[in-house]
Amino acid sequence: MFRFSRVMTFLLVLGVALGLSRTAAEAGYAHFIYDVKSGKVLTSDNADTLNHPASLTKMMTLYMTFEALRDRRITWDQDILITANAASKIPSKLGVPAGQTITVREAVHGMVVRSANDAAAAMGDYLGGSEERFGQMMTKRARALGMNRTVFRNASGLPDDSQVTTARDMAVLALALIRDFPREYQLFSMKNMEFRGKRLRGHNNLMYRYPGMDGVKTGYIKASGFNIASAVTIDGRRVIGVVLGGKTARQRDDRMAELLDQYVPGSRAPADGTLVAFGEQKRPAEGTVPLAFATPRREITLGTTTAGQPARASIANLYSVPQQPVPPQAVARQDVQQQAASQPAGSLWRVQIAAAGSRDAASVMLEKALPLLSDGFGRVAPSVEGYSEGGKEFFRARLVGFADRDAATRACSTLQAKSIECFVVR
Repeated sequence: MFRFSRVMTFLLVLGVALGLSRTAAEAGYAHFIYDVKSGKVLTSDNADTLNHPASLTKMMTLYMTFEALRDRRITWDQDILITANAASKIPSKLGVPAGQTITVREAVHGMVVRSANDAAAAMGDYLGGSEERFGQMMTKRARALGMNRTVFRNASGLPDDSQVTTARDMAVLALALIRDFPREYQLFSMKNMEFRGKRLRGHNNLMYRYPGMDGVKTGYIKASGFNIASAVTIDGRRVIGVVLGGKTARQRDDRMAELLDQYVPGSRAPADGTLVAFGEQKRPAEGTVPLAFATPRREITLGTTTAGQPARASIANLYSVPQQPVPPQAVARQDVQQQAASQPAGSLWRVQIAAAGSRDAASVMLEKALPLLSDGFGRVAPSVEGYSEGGKEFFRARLVGFADRDAATRACSTLQAKSIECFVVR
């Protein structure tokens, strides 16, 4: 009887201990806002407290998919089998039956736009041999990136008590995606996707209403609450934010907007709620260059150090040498349309910087971008192009006159290295 009592006491104590350890990673609020250029944490709360990542997990699944594409272990048009494991996942999902296939491109788009659990699991099964093995690979990659407190157990973010992360670690992952795969990262701006005759809408509503935001991912499971990792460019500054443990999707989105408004100068959205900077990137733009191949790994250049060497973004701890101010190079606003009129005839390739709510705002963006390009791109000129959507007028800020796609792509890469987001259109 005494022995039985000791056993029961031990089990009770063990149960309490396990309960406490689980509670430490359940639905705790946290936020982390980081300025990439200055290398400063602008604000944080519970940034290193464990929580469940939910569908933010797919950011790592996508990172590893982009790695496989870069290393030519897979191709964009390659078929991926929907395993029984993948088909069994609960929605959100693409809904392809087990035994059928989707392409890598469909899987990537499904994860980005629809947060498709079956697409994530199928990629995990393919890249890892099993989703369990893929989780181990994800955790190993997380450690290599500096995500020291994150443990992955599956590719989708569906509930698993052992799958944990922190707000800081998710910011590390967001920055790694931007740094290592700048071209593929543009996919996170997709608002919707076409999948086998159906138009599927994305979940990241804040991205479509907050100026300058171009990614990156939302997530929810009951154990974590509502999560979001965001990336925004404001006045040439790249800022990454993470909010974990929101009570509702709207409350989570509003909290992220409040933090950006409070801690990032110049970020406040217009009073009428009009989407301005980077609005065009939120939709599949006409003639957008397809992602036919992966981009070689590279770092984001943050300026120069006092010794004149390039400063780099530190993924391991999110600290780096602050950027030195770029010397102003005046471009008279009234000259913007005059320069556009002189663009070479027949030059079809363009680089889009943003879509703004006014012609002047679009011109200001071009004034900042144009001086960052050297003379090696030919007769490049700024162009402001108006269009209407939903009864409102917007203005595309574009650089025009590139001789070919390669020149436009190199120019966009140069701007991205200066923390100005862009994409190539024809």
